[in-house]
Amino acid sequence: MSKWALILGGSSGLGLATAKKLLQHGFKVIVVHRDRKSDLGHIKRSFTEISLADNTLYSFNVDAVNPIKRSELIQEIKKLIGVEKIDVLVHSIAKGNLKPMSERNGLNNQDFHLTIDAMAISLYDWVKSLVSEKLFSEDTRVVSFTSEGNSKTWSSYGAVSAAKAALEAITRNIALEFASVGIKANCIQAGMTDTKSFQMIPNSNVLKEQAIKRNPNNRLTAPEDVANAVYLLTLKEANWITGTVIKVDGGESLQ
Repeated sequence: MSKWALILGGSSGLGLATAKKLLQHGFKVIVVHRDRKSDLGHIKRSFTEISLADNTLYSFNVDAVNPIKRSELIQEIKKLIGVEKIDVLVHSIAKGNLKPMSERNGLNNQDFHLTIDAMAISLYDWVKSLVSEKLFSEDTRVVSFTSEGNSKTWSSYGAVSAAKAALEAITRNIALEFASVGIKANCIQAGMTDTKSFQMIPNSNVLKEQAIKRNPNNRLTAPEDVANAVYLLTLKEANWITGTVIKVDGGESLQ
């Protein structure tokens, strides 16, 4: 039987690095991403570069947050994996509003809804749907990505910060309420990582400089650091780790 990993938001950054790591360790990987046509050439090259053998990486350029698209895609995944099951679900969706609260045309109520739905509630929607379709293995690992913004305040990060707090709460409850079907669910709190999503945060260069100064290892977190931790959580030896937030930041949050 093959090992299958489903990554939501895997065309760049943490998701792409995780896809590469899991491919290296024998997983077949399904990546769901939502990108513009102008970016697809570069993304397909990235997928080709990390694929180690034929038919190991399957990608779908679909809006994972859209309930109709999600339902259709799950049926496609069902056909793709046949009688096999999904062993790992990684949530790496970065779709949020980065607006200041204080400006007249800044963050509004709808911005919060869209951000929290995409970056937090969508994890539950996918878990619930995959459980209903009986597509998870008997020992499934669910991993989501949070950040230090879950408790720290950065200008223009309000909606994403709220989404990260919600994501952690949802992950904990998934660990509790789906334990009976074999799911172990955890959040990884990554340190500052210089990804495309991070660069969209206003004053990200300042945050980057501060993170390097605070980090006892004097560098930013790399996507590969986070991917390594995801892989560790997929091991049999990690099957008693569930419902928690694991810091993967090289000690950045110590001070």
